[in-house]
Amino acid sequence: MTLNMLKAGCAATVKKIHSTNAERRRMVDLGILPGTRIENVMPSPLGDPIAYRVRSAVIALRSEQAELIEIEE
Repeated sequence: MTLNMLKAGCAATVKKIHSTNAERRRMVDLGILPGTRIENVMPSPLGDPIAYRVRSAVIALRSEQAELIEIEE
């Protein structure tokens, strides 16, 4: 299951990041690492991007970025 499939209000654990280079570095800098809990806080009015809570921060990721993050509930 990937992060873009996570429903609003639900949380999951990051299993793997399927990205390389700058995109992966940005995710790591934001605290998205294997084993980290991530919660879908709310979608934007148009559905993209979506706000996620990672540790104590709320970040926004676009669907194409979220689908690179494999999760397990």
